[in-house]
Amino acid sequence: MIAPVYAAAENRYECGMQYRRAGRSGVMLPAISLGLWHNFGGVDTLSLSRKKLHYAFDHGITHFDLANNYGPSYGSAEETFGQIMKSSLAPYRGELFISTKAGHDMWPGPYGNWGSRKHLMASLDQSLKRMNLEYVDVFYSHRYDPETPLEETLQTLVDIVHQGKALYVGLSKYPLEAYLFASRYLKERDVPCLLYQGCYNMLVREPESQGILKAVKENGAGFVAFSPLAQGLLSNRYLNGIPEDSRIARGGFLKKEALTPEVLRKIQALNERARMRGQSLAEMALAWLLRDASVTSVLVGASSVEQLGDSLKALDNLSFEEEELRSIEEILA
Repeated sequence: MIAPVYAAAENRYECGMQYRRAGRSGVMLPAISLGLWHNFGGVDTLSLSRKKLHYAFDHGITHFDLANNYGPSYGSAEETFGQIMKSSLAPYRGELFISTKAGHDMWPGPYGNWGSRKHLMASLDQSLKRMNLEYVDVFYSHRYDPETPLEETLQTLVDIVHQGKALYVGLSKYPLEAYLFASRYLKERDVPCLLYQGCYNMLVREPESQGILKAVKENGAGFVAFSPLAQGLLSNRYLNGIPEDSRIARGGFLKKEALTPEVLRKIQALNERARMRGQSLAEMALAWLLRDASVTSVLVGASSVEQLGDSLKALDNLSFEEEELRSIEEILA
């Protein structure tokens, strides 16, 4: 049976999505964006990936975040996205904000990762082919390379914009000192860093403690939080231990050592606080991040349309009373 031609929902910008300005730029990102790190690779069905992408766009999610090695296998998430882009999303390209990255392991040999000009240029060319795109909206240096001169990495980002292969550039997981240098370098060459992407959630607070959030805001960039649910720890998934079909049980990126008795105590207490707010733990965890205006967007993954819909419910209540925030801090202390 031939699938019907996709037509985006006419009310996609009227269904509750909020849009936030990325620093001092003209870019407005949805408060909740869709990350394609897991659940969109070669091991996943194309039909389900298509349903999730269509559902996301129909509900106001215009930002799709990828990287060269997302899958599994490497490159397969971009290939999946490229097939769906070509078959149904191409008419809406002007409404979409698509990002990809390079810097982590991608292919064998000395040019297969890190931050050399050789790797970044080659990787982006391959990503564009896989995604059936002429350009991406933002291209990230996926991690700081301590061996390659930082000027080489940054000048490559400048040149990529000048070549028209990306509209903006971003940095991911850079330490503070390197970020500050990079921000100055890029700004002086009229290609300012649009976005900083970092791991940030209730259990991982380094963007606060290390001064990243403050620096990003002061430099006029936007902050995008990945792993906002701590790989599922901040959900109802592990409240009673480790389910047999969970990421931890399958031996994935999240290891069982992460669910210590102390962490279990914290998430159970947070879940009770969320219940008092009329939210699930995952909804409250997303809302807690988005309560801060300096967080431009949070990246959520989705194994199903239903899970993505549950994440969007966080937008129904992003406000916190001072007493709630104090109670949450006491739980996390």
